[in-house]
Amino acid sequence: MSILAFVESNEGKMKKNSFEVISYARSLADNLSIELTVLCFNVDDANDASLYGADKIINVRNEDLIEFKAREYADAINQVANKINSKIIILGGSSNCKYLAPSLAIKFDAGYLSNVVSLPSELNPFIVKRSTFSNKAFSESSINAERKIIGLATNSFGTIEKKSSPKITEQDLSIKKTKLRVDSIEMSENKISIADADIVVSAGRGLKGPQHWGIIEDLAKTLGAATACSKPVSDLGWRPHSEHVGQTGKPVSTNLYIAIGISGAIQHLAGVSSSKIKLVINTDPDAPFFKAADYGILGDAFDVVPRLNEKLIAFKAENN
Repeated sequence: MSILAFVESNEGKMKKNSFEVISYARSLADNLSIELTVLCFNVDDANDASLYGADKIINVRNEDLIEFKAREYADAINQVANKINSKIIILGGSSNCKYLAPSLAIKFDAGYLSNVVSLPSELNPFIVKRSTFSNKAFSESSINAERKIIGLATNSFGTIEKKSSPKITEQDLSIKKTKLRVDSIEMSENKISIADADIVVSAGRGLKGPQHWGIIEDLAKTLGAATACSKPVSDLGWRPHSEHVGQTGKPVSTNLYIAIGISGAIQHLAGVSSSKIKLVINTDPDAPFFKAADYGILGDAFDVVPRLNEKLIAFKAENN
């Protein structure tokens, strides 16, 4: 028997959050004294999973799995799980994984828990801690089903290096095609995606217009960060909707979230609350974000952000 950890990829490379999924699955496999099998689709170098303790790696080569389609992904994962007699599947916390998990749970005849933040406190019954109410609270939840699917919350467990020498096999599967068709995908060039970023620099209407976004992009470039925005900014067309973060946009769970000129509407705060450190820069001392932030700078973004960027560039130069 083996735990199956499904890891996402993009353009032939495992996504950064995949290594947290493998680390969690490795620790759980050790607790259960069973093997860990890592499953990936169309990855160029599947051996990357060996840095985090995979016992076996299955790399499925199938053109139908290059673009994400929930039902086809669920079909493929289910086939592999049944082949290796797996009773536990570990998924990441991305929007794609949350989308495919219900379909997979039906196919796999399993119980599913999302937003899991820790290893099980008990194995029989199987009890785990979960983030709930838009990251405002935690709950202890159990799965009574024999088969289980765990959706790991992003940046909740961390990565643990544990080098191994796994057996790597490449397979092809017969996938039942769905009627869903992907006509085109627009990719941002030379930019870090919000999903993969350790740091996100986000801005709101305090920037007063799209023409001022250069200072945000400059700071993000210096920090190696992704850029994001509040809902009003994307609604106004200042920034693309792909950068809208918050409860009604993309959830953010980064190591550092910098909010510039964002007052902190409740929906925005709910969507970024699981970020480990939150820094706010705002001219309004009564902005709700100050109460939710770990650090705050009361000041004008057009003065603070360029100066902060200059200091960071100088700091990096001194330490390189």
